[in-house]
Amino acid sequence: MGEQTPRYHRIADDLRRLIDTGELEPGQQLPTEHALMEQYSASRNTIRLALRRLTEEGLVVAGQGRGSFVRRKRPAEVWDWSVLESRSRHNAAQGGGDQWSTVVEQAGRKPRQEVTVSIRRPPADVAEQLGLDVETALAVVRERVRYVDQEPYALADSYFPEELVRGTALMLPEDVSAPGGVLASSGLVQTHYRDEITVRMPTRTESERLDLPAGTPVAVHRRTGYDKEGRALRVMISILPGDRHIIRYDVSAD
Repeated sequence: MGEQTPRYHRIADDLRRLIDTGELEPGQQLPTEHALMEQYSASRNTIRLALRRLTEEGLVVAGQGRGSFVRRKRPAEVWDWSVLESRSRHNAAQGGGDQWSTVVEQAGRKPRQEVTVSIRRPPADVAEQLGLDVETALAVVRERVRYVDQEPYALADSYFPEELVRGTALMLPEDVSAPGGVLASSGLVQTHYRDEITVRMPTRTESERLDLPAGTPVAVHRRTGYDKEGRALRVMISILPGDRHIIRYDVSAD
């Protein structure tokens, strides 16, 4: 590289090479700042800028008061959203149990969900998708933190028009399931979905709930379920960290 390249860029490039080649392995601690200062004949500020660059790229994580470490790679969960939540698969999945949990178990891993239920006004964009009055309508909100092998892997918040699901199992603050889906068991059958996917950096709350290292983007998967008359029954918003998820779709070319 030319001499115009900032010094900390060149140091970051050299450390990145060591990570890429495996000379610095996942989980391994990097040399201390002082050792790096001596190795590269650089100031503390230059070394810190180089480490920050690698942190922002998601290659390095900082251990509180313990230096910097090569980021460990989490096994990726593959989600085939073209069939996930289909009624045929739901009925076939372990007595109609939760499909997310079933997919995780089939991969030989252990799923767990923490569920919180509340009744409140939904965000304006969700209210509009549900065809609700933005100012006055209420929604039943089921907030879930989804764990795989005891590690937080995703957030999944579902919004339902309160008047539709009042008195159903969806009001229970626990992990609930039913053959064909809880909505369908209540007479509210989703016949088609509309999916939207965006990618962004996480909010501070999302980072804390998911224990995300710096530099980790998230995919926001928003699925709106409709009945045969085109009425929206549910909006589910999943926050999927980019370092541990693969989103897959099969699409007909007809």
